[in-house]
Amino acid sequence: MPHSLNRRNNISASTTATPPEPDDIRAARTAAGLTQTEAGGVVHASLRTWQQWEAGDRKMHPGLFELFKLKTGREKCKQQASDRNNQE
Repeated sequence: MPHSLNRRNNISASTTATPPEPDDIRAARTAAGLTQTEAGGVVHASLRTWQQWEAGDRKMHPGLFELFKLKTGREKCKQQASDRNNQE
């Protein structure tokens, strides 16, 4: 069922995001001013896991990358951005 819905969350199962590139992961971390250890702590990952993501030895889940950007202020929640646009 490629186009089924997750009825509880009303999310299409066919919706996919691509994993971030290692350079994007590194850029997000350095823009946040964090070490690899600190960045891993933000998303509850080990230093080794973060190193593997930045080296391209392991793929970071797109949702985890989005969470990292949200928690470090590198990205705004889509609902918050929409609310602000509607207020203007």
